[in-house]
Amino acid sequence: MKGVMTALVTPFLSDKSLDEEGFRRNLHFQIEEQVDAIVVLGTTGEASTLSFQEKQKVLEIARIENNTAIPLIAGTGCESTERTIEMTKMAKAIGADAALIVVPYYNKPTQEGIYQHFATIAEAVDLPFIVYNHPGRTGSIIEIPTLQRLVNIPQIIGIKEVTGKMQRMMEVIESLQKHRSDFSIFCGDDIMTLPSVALGAHGVISAISNIFPQKMKNLVKAVAQGDYDTAQELNSELLPFFKASSLETNPIPIKAMMNVMGMAAGPLRSPLCEMKGDNLDVIKQTLQLALVELK
Repeated sequence: MKGVMTALVTPFLSDKSLDEEGFRRNLHFQIEEQVDAIVVLGTTGEASTLSFQEKQKVLEIARIENNTAIPLIAGTGCESTERTIEMTKMAKAIGADAALIVVPYYNKPTQEGIYQHFATIAEAVDLPFIVYNHPGRTGSIIEIPTLQRLVNIPQIIGIKEVTGKMQRMMEVIESLQKHRSDFSIFCGDDIMTLPSVALGAHGVISAISNIFPQKMKNLVKAVAQGDYDTAQELNSELLPFFKASSLETNPIPIKAMMNVMGMAAGPLRSPLCEMKGDNLDVIKQTLQLALVELK
């Protein structure tokens, strides 16, 4: 797998119930822009605030509307191995092409615990999956020796790497490509897309591509082809949005941008709250400077 995978937001109505029609509109926008895959129920999709039934509904809509146009990846990671297996089985039954599974949060497992977690899931559910390393969210990091063990499990087809550290990305690329050439390495920080792909990562799982899928695709393509002049130009255009997207906890900023632009996003679910004050002003100014029509 390679290219741009859009980590879709989960839009809500004013009463914070699922905005199913808004989700369909966002989904069709991504399909029309021909992103390389769609990720639902991830961090950007506020999965931890959704009930099991709501997750089912989101996946069902994504499968029906998308059909087989582009790969559908479901975030199924939970705080326990048992619940993760349950979610992954549900995703497989609905028709997801792969899963994205985060290291169990809150529990802070040991490296052996992390390995056993993913190995147990691979044995329990016949669905390929990408491991998701995000220590800022989980409190645990997948260390390089553990990754080198995990790549020996055929069902694990890639990693989404989110540490914000370029040295770590370099170490992941260097160590994993030696072990398995078909293993996909994805950057999970939009702002690190250019250097990550230049070093050998296969693409990005992107929040910004909710709004700018084509620009993100062009950026990744330019870097992969060694067209660094074009890549630098695109990166400069997107940089204000990369910066704005990190003003507050994801997906607060990306939803704020989408709401300002009239896209389906809506409110956030507690404990996340709406962006206000100076940060919201920055979002609006960023969009205005980019000549994006405000609605």
